[in-house]
Order: sequence, then structure tokens, then C-alpha cells
Amino acid sequence: MSELKKRTSIYGLRSYCLTFPEVIAQSIANIAPTVTPTVNAALVFASAGNGTWLTYVFATTGLVLVSLNINQFARRFASSGSFYSYIARGLGPTAGVITGWALILGYVLTTIAVLCAFANYGEVLLGAVGVHPSPLFLFAICAGISWYIAYKDIQLSTIVMLALEGISIGAILLLGLIVLGKHGFAIDTAQLTLQGTQPGSIVSGLVLAVFSYVGFESATTLGDEAQKPLRNIPRAVIMSTVICGLFFVVLSYIEVLGFKEHTTPLNKSEAPLNDLANLAGVGFFGLVISLGAMVSLFACALASINAGGRILFAMARHKIFHASLGRAHGKNQTPHVAVTLVALVAFLLAASTTLLGVKVLDNYAYFGTIATYGFLFVYILVAIASPVYLWHEHQLRAVDVLYSVLAVVFMVIPAIGSVGIPGENSLFPVPASPYNIFPYLFLLYLVVGGGWFIMLRLRRPEIIEQMEKDLEAVHTRFGDMKKV
Repeated sequence: MSELKKRTSIYGLRSYCLTFPEVIAQSIANIAPTVTPTVNAALVFASAGNGTWLTYVFATTGLVLVSLNINQFARRFASSGSFYSYIARGLGPTAGVITGWALILGYVLTTIAVLCAFANYGEVLLGAVGVHPSPLFLFAICAGISWYIAYKDIQLSTIVMLALEGISIGAILLLGLIVLGKHGFAIDTAQLTLQGTQPGSIVSGLVLAVFSYVGFESATTLGDEAQKPLRNIPRAVIMSTVICGLFFVVLSYIEVLGFKEHTTPLNKSEAPLNDLANLAGVGFFGLVISLGAMVSLFACALASINAGGRILFAMARHKIFHASLGRAHGKNQTPHVAVTLVALVAFLLAASTTLLGVKVLDNYAYFGTIATYGFLFVYILVAIASPVYLWHEHQLRAVDVLYSVLAVVFMVIPAIGSVGIPGENSLFPVPASPYNIFPYLFLLYLVVGGGWFIMLRLRRPEIIEQMEKDLEAVHTRFGDMKKV
């Protein structure tokens, strides 16, 4: 048997090639921690004000609980299908397919959002030297290079993502220390006492705060390619959430503190870290941060294309989508057709809305918000599926039920907050237009996907039988693997 065949999975992907640093790089790059202090924190501040740091504490807590539920599956079996496979195993094929449908939306719209943010920071960086490129040109650069790396080599993808994020995070932490030093490392009592912050405003901020973390689970899409997947994937899921959560809490606190002496509010700044660098007297550092933001956004686009492509790939292998999406490249051993489709759709949608006159940062907020609904929906489902799965496996404990209930509660709060409850003094105010219609657009998307699948299974019931057989085979294959 050739070396290539030894390293090829039954689905044509490269087996057991990714080390733990490469696996966690997928999750961290998909979270894109640089994006939160450069873009997301300002959007959360618009709702939560001095409670921005606490909003991130709540978001981190909720997603750690979701991670514990994810890892009930990830410690027992691995698959490129990620949540699609997990929830299908716990709640049945229909729930699994609807999950996959929601995840595809989440990863594609996340790709669009980061393309828009990439274009924004490209304009900031290049504008400083008098160059003003078209957003469409920057979309094409980011989507095109991301697609090529995803198409070419999964190991190259993860190595590039890890290096880019490390450089970017280091630069932002250094700027944070400079800002704190300028303020004498003083305690901001207004933030710690939540001055002017209402509970409803923190809830409203949770939706975009959760978007800061989406993709933390994407290491689970590397089930066919990770070394020691039953150990490395669960570690990557929980560690990426905790590490990035601490980073978000600290940096959001520093940003709110730093903007107290700025004439422009944090939520009105198009490049918050650049403004902080200027206030701290290190304006040149702003250009470094802009470059760091661009490379982080590029890494996030790459991670989203990788993850979304593997969900499409896994579902196509079960004949849910066209068989061509389930093909792996003979030489590169990547889901080349699926990642191409994700990259192409993301570019076309980003370009179309921009040509229609929507500003790139508005596009970021709009697509990011809708993407968050997809992930919230999936996080709630996986938390429900976890104890059901453990019960079927005769391994359910009381603490597992507790983790499930708490995770659902934490994720339902931003879900309700995104819809709102009418009323003048409502704890969950209805979002302003156009955000008030986004939850219903997502619901329509789910109805279309669910209706399409119901028709498919009525016409071709053998698809469900084959899907269940394949999931059982994957579960059995990992059943005897040593869990270390």
C-alpha cells in the first residue's frame, strides 16, 4: 500500500495528519479573536455600554457550557460532519440535516461578514498611503486566496491560520498594555459598577457577543483529519473558547476605558484600535493593528470556508446534496468542490449587496447577526441532543443534564433578545430595523430547508437508512479507540 493510501480516509480526505496546534488553529482562526476588539466590541458597546466586559463574561460562560455538551460527542466519535453528525446521532436524521442546513448558513454568512470587515480594514490601511481600492477588489483578494489554500492543503491552511492569528493577537495585547499604562493601570469604577447599564442592554449585546465566538466548534469538522481526534478535538473546542473569552473580556474593558477621553464614542469609530493607538501617542501602531486585523480576517475567512465546505462534503456523502460536493480531490485530499462553492457564494453575495449600496461595515453587522442565529440554533440543539445521546448510550449522569439545561438557558437568552418582546419597559426590547426582521428571515430559511428535506425523504427513504447506517459505522469505528 502506498504512503498516500495509508494517509487517506475512506472518504478521500487526508487521515490523521493534523497535530493539536493545527486542530486548535482551526477553531481559533474561525473565532478570529482579533475581530472582536477591532470591530465586534464597538457593536456590543452600542447596546451594553459600560457592561460590555460583563456581556463577554456571560457569553464565555454560556459557550463553555455549550462546549461541555459538544465534547460529550467529540470524546466518543469524530466526523467531518461536525454537529450535523452529532445531532443526527442524538436526535435523529431530520434534526441532523436541519442542523447541517443551519451550519451552512452560519459559515457562509460568517465568510461574507469577514470579507466585508477585511475590505473595511484594507481601506483603512491602504487609505493611509493614498490608495483607495474598490471593496469588490478586496473581497476577491481575500476570498480568492482563502479558497486556493483551502482547495490545496488542509495542513497549509491550519499552519497559515495559526501563524497569522498569533502575530495579530500579540500586537493587540501590546497596544492594550500601552493604553493601560497611559491610564496608570487605574481601575475603571464606572465599568465595574455597570454605570448606566440596564439588564436589557446586556441581553441585547449578547447576540453580537456570541458572534465573537462562533466557529469555536469548527475543530469538530476535522474529525477525519486530526491526529488523536477523540483527545485533540475536545481540547481544542474548550481551550479555544476559554482563551478567546479571556482575551475578549480584557480587551473590551481596555477599549471602553481608552475611549472615555475620545470625542468619538467607541460605537461610532470605524477603526477603534487605530483611534486608541493615536490617543496613546503610538499612532504608527494603528497601521500595524490594521494589518493584523486584515490577516486575522483572512484567517477567519479561510477557517469558515474550510468548515462550511466540510459540512457540505459530509452531507453530500449521504446524498443530501449533489454527489459532486462529496468528492475529495485525488491529489490534495481536500473537499475541493464544496470549498469552492462556499467561497464563490460568499464572494457573490458580498459583492451584490455592496453594489446595491450597502456599506461594508453595515454588511458585516447584518450578515454577522443572521449567521449568529444559525449558530445559536445549533448550539441549543447540541445541548438538547447531548443528554439524549448519553441516555441511549447508558452513560447519562445528573451533571450532564445540568450542563445541558444551563447551556440551553444561556443560549435562549440571546435568542429571545434577538427577537425582542414588545412593550415600553420590556427587558427584551424589539431590535431596530432591519435587525427586527432578521430572525424571521432565518426562520423562513429553516422552514424551506426542513420542507425540502421532508420531501426528499418521502421520495427517497433509502437515503435515511443509508445515513443512519453510515453514522452507526462511524460511531462503532471509534467505539474501541483509546480515549486518552
